[in-house]
Amino acid sequence: MRSAVAEEADIDAYFERIGFAGSIAPSLETLGLLHLQHPMTIPFENLDPLMGAPVRLDLANLQQKLLFDRRGGYCLEHNLLFKAVLQSLDFDVKVVGARSLWGHPEDAERPIGHIALITEIGAVPYLADVGFSAVTLTAPLRLKADIEQVTPHGKFRLTGGPPVWRLETLLGEDWTALYSFERAEFGADAIAELSERASTTGTQRDNLIAARVDRTHRHTLRNLSLKRHGLDGTTERREIASVQEIRDVLEQVFGIALPYDERLQPVLETVFARFSGSA
Repeated sequence: MRSAVAEEADIDAYFERIGFAGSIAPSLETLGLLHLQHPMTIPFENLDPLMGAPVRLDLANLQQKLLFDRRGGYCLEHNLLFKAVLQSLDFDVKVVGARSLWGHPEDAERPIGHIALITEIGAVPYLADVGFSAVTLTAPLRLKADIEQVTPHGKFRLTGGPPVWRLETLLGEDWTALYSFERAEFGADAIAELSERASTTGTQRDNLIAARVDRTHRHTLRNLSLKRHGLDGTTERREIASVQEIRDVLEQVFGIALPYDERLQPVLETVFARFSGSA
């Protein structure tokens, strides 16, 4: 882990993967373009934890999986790759730990289960996060409390402030909490421990999850429930009706090149049986 963050990312391969051809100056404009193109191209997916396959966080394996194998990954994979890319472009960036509040009561005591990035541009700090599944940011947010910030895929705001910040998004007429975080750097050992826990227990191990954005929609999959969220607030839903349809959706809607792994088909069959009531 420590050696991986010091390595140079394969910028040419990353740019080719996300279709980027803009300026590489470490500016807010560059950060914004990368922050949009990344989640539009590289999907969130948790097939490896679901199959019981190891999640490797060194840069070589991250690049092989997300760039060359045309897979996706979960939050740690996305944001560690993005961190390496930004560092290779001379951005000042660090990892912070976050406590997910999405889908949990307001007063719930939550462990750190997510990572995000803080980068400073001209001494102004910004939150960057290309890996929060169904509600991934598509633009960096200035680290300033209580101002509405408009992104290509919705309105967000940060509340609180030192030491604890909270990220919220506007859903309908209500602000909904996504996660809280502090600016203290989340170290390599803590990242490795978090990944081991996330990949072997809990949500990532027990559910099929995928997410991706395009210019006009967010696409999300949780087990057999496929949703297409429009920027106008509308949502289209459908239930997946077969194992083959799961494969088709992962490939065609989320752009995942499915791994040639003998564990994949039995896992998808188990997901279908469990959530379709056909077990």
